[in-house]
Amino acid sequence: MGNIAEATHRAAWPDFALYRPHPLQATLSAWLRETQALTEALLLPLEDARLAVPQIRIVNPPLWEFGHIGWFQEFWLHRGGSFDVPSMLAGADKLYDSARVAHDTRWSLDLPGMDATRRYVRTVFERSLEKLDRGPLTDELAYFAQLAILHQDMHNEAFCYMWQTLGSPLSLPAAGSSRSVSGGRDGDIEFAARTQVLGARPGSGFVFDNEKWAHEVELRAYAIARHAVTNAQYRAFVEDAGYRRREFWSDAGRQMLDELSIAAPRYWRRDGDSWSVRRFDQWLPLVPDEPVMHVSFHEAEAYCRWAGRRLPSEAEWECAAVSDPGRMLCKVWEWTSSRFAPYPGFSADPYQEYSAPWFVEDHRVLRGGSFATPARLIRNTWRNFYLPHRADLFCGFRTCVL
Repeated sequence: MGNIAEATHRAAWPDFALYRPHPLQATLSAWLRETQALTEALLLPLEDARLAVPQIRIVNPPLWEFGHIGWFQEFWLHRGGSFDVPSMLAGADKLYDSARVAHDTRWSLDLPGMDATRRYVRTVFERSLEKLDRGPLTDELAYFAQLAILHQDMHNEAFCYMWQTLGSPLSLPAAGSSRSVSGGRDGDIEFAARTQVLGARPGSGFVFDNEKWAHEVELRAYAIARHAVTNAQYRAFVEDAGYRRREFWSDAGRQMLDELSIAAPRYWRRDGDSWSVRRFDQWLPLVPDEPVMHVSFHEAEAYCRWAGRRLPSEAEWECAAVSDPGRMLCKVWEWTSSRFAPYPGFSADPYQEYSAPWFVEDHRVLRGGSFATPARLIRNTWRNFYLPHRADLFCGFRTCVL
């Protein structure tokens, strides 16, 4: 992640009072310590061999990503989003600004070694704590402190995706399973036709620009599953030759199947009459009542066609979440049918590259959060977004009645 915020862009920055109430200074400091400790724990066991990850589109070199986390925090909290203010690390802008450093070039950069990168990130972190402790906690400082912390939270989750993709060990307590709320019970929740408010309201705390602002949408009557699709339910689709029956798949879905040559979710393996699933570096028995995880939008869509169901729109998902927030959190991100697009009157926030560049591609919206998502990030209005073939994230889905 990166940004293009020169002084001329400050005039377009929002009124940061819109993002009140903000956490207390002590809370922000505690969050910063927590996310930094997790980053260091995720990277602590890295040896040189694991720093050299393959050059694929869905991962970053870990050493680059670690430095980028520190750079992003420094850029917003200590440099005011201005390239005119020098970095604490000479040449950092040319190394770590993801808006200007193309993904494929990150493997060939002359990056500082791990020890030097740790010192840089640690220096930024300690000065950030000093800045928060010194205060005063203005609306602007609170906004950018939360931006930096939540950005680091998201990269921590992305590190977990990376280790899953690469089949690498992860020793964190949350790594073993999705720790699902029971997904085995059937049934739908019915909603009458209504006018639904979609998006965040000013004065509801920190939000990202793609959540702004609340607006009304008309919903027809619908019924949405009480729980996400489980491994057992999805296994029935797989064992009914769902991946070989082309009628269930879109053209893009068929292309994905041809490229991957898969007949089941990409981390599943059949062992006689039973199935196993890979969680990081371990093969574990498939737990029937856990929500299915690591399935792409294309796979979710194909399952729905097979089951005679459909994916919910993000407005339908948010309506259900407002009605019963606890029921909609099942420890996996959930695909919706909605394409990632700006809300009416969208305007980019200071970190302009967070949303706007991705509206032009076919990203699909996911809602909720996963077992690896910190609670401070999860809210009913938060919109995650990925390309429809991605399944490396901790994602599943629930369905609606046609």
